[in-house]
Amino acid sequence: MATYAIGDLQGCYAEFDALLARLDFSPSRDRLWLAGDLVNRGPGSLACLRRVMALEGAAETVLGNHDLHLLAVARGHGKLKRNDTLAEILAAPECDALMGWLRAQPLLVADPARNRVMTHAGLLPQWSLAEARELAAEAEAVLGGEAVDDFLAEMYGNRPARWSPALEGLDRLRSIVNVFTRMRFIDAEGTLDFSAKEGLDSAPAGFAPWFTYPRQHPREEGLTLLFGHWAALEGQTPGACVRAEALDTGCVWGGSLTALDLDSGERIAEPSQQLRR
Repeated sequence: MATYAIGDLQGCYAEFDALLARLDFSPSRDRLWLAGDLVNRGPGSLACLRRVMALEGAAETVLGNHDLHLLAVARGHGKLKRNDTLAEILAAPECDALMGWLRAQPLLVADPARNRVMTHAGLLPQWSLAEARELAAEAEAVLGGEAVDDFLAEMYGNRPARWSPALEGLDRLRSIVNVFTRMRFIDAEGTLDFSAKEGLDSAPAGFAPWFTYPRQHPREEGLTLLFGHWAALEGQTPGACVRAEALDTGCVWGGSLTALDLDSGERIAEPSQQLRR
């Protein structure tokens, strides 16, 4: 049995299918961890959703910002953007079932036995793992519950930029979700910057990648953090003060789709079939 962590699919179904074939992946034997953003930008978003959903217990995925964007659009709380490739999903006969499945996916998955955790964008250094799990569950309950439309209608936004336990209501939920799905650069107090999306040299003054700050919970120093979201890192985490594995190697931008063997540490990359943009 092998467990592989794979970075952002973003609709790159042909590469996903080819990578699983290279891995000789068997749902009856092996397991997948998927870092979110299953959809958007690539041409096979519907096929990606269908394949992952069909894997059932053989695959665990976390929600990414593009997945949440799809949910918002599907429920009438957002509009398709010029480069979105979500129309095929919205027109699919099983769209409602796909959206129901997506709403049930977590923001965080953990493997306590191997001391590792995966979220789409990372883990705020100020949060303990226990706190992060509680906050993820808090947001997941809303996404999967009757108040989902109230949140999705107010999900978009960059404020508040800094997490505080005193936050309440929609501001609290937006802050939680932004950390899990949009975080890249932060300052020493944990304030998120949303303007810079490229490589490390694009950091605003006073900000640095979240993984370059030491975790404020010494008992969790051995924790391995798996994340996607940041294709410009090209799978690297230079200057990391924590054990961090960057999984998004930019398949949709002409890079590759990468699987990390969580037992051996080997990385297997499937070259992109997308034209560079």
